[in-house]
Amino acid sequence: MFALALGISLLGMAAGPDAVPGRTAGVPTAPLRMDLWGDYTCPHCKMLHEQLLSRLMADYVNPGKAYLVFHEYTLTGPGHEHSKTASLYAAAAARIGKYQQVSDALFLTQTSWAMSGKVWEAVAPALTPAEQKKVQALFKDPSVAAEVQHDLDLGNAAHVDRTPTIVLTHKGKQTPWSYWNDYNLFRSFVDTEMKK
Repeated sequence: MFALALGISLLGMAAGPDAVPGRTAGVPTAPLRMDLWGDYTCPHCKMLHEQLLSRLMADYVNPGKAYLVFHEYTLTGPGHEHSKTASLYAAAAARIGKYQQVSDALFLTQTSWAMSGKVWEAVAPALTPAEQKKVQALFKDPSVAAEVQHDLDLGNAAHVDRTPTIVLTHKGKQTPWSYWNDYNLFRSFVDTEMKK
């Protein structure tokens, strides 16, 4: 799963523009930057996380071709009532270096907590008791909520209109991508962009 792929990648802790430490993978100096906006209640985001992210890591992040930055893009409306809560827990977990573990847990159990609202019950097993206390305290920190809102604002400014969306930045040019039915098409698009 993603945690395994991430384990063999370099976890980027240096923050570039609007990159939050703990929510990046790869090296900031890679020629391509991929900003990924997703929502924990989105079934397409779950599919990308569980089926495609390890391929993206292997093809671009692990070899040093891309720097991947994860952003919260909290959806609203029916079916997304607990989206913000999940994003707040993930952002809080990033502050203690547990973003990927909490993301994995949230996507793995999405069908349960997204309906029941029991988000903490999905998050807690990914953390030690000491980490649970830290994350619960950070969850209430206004700066974590501001961080989640900032991600949403950045996504809106980048014209993100669905999840998951990756905005590719190469040589100053930004190009959004949100078609995930064919990973080979995505790979072909990225490879073409990198040759420009």
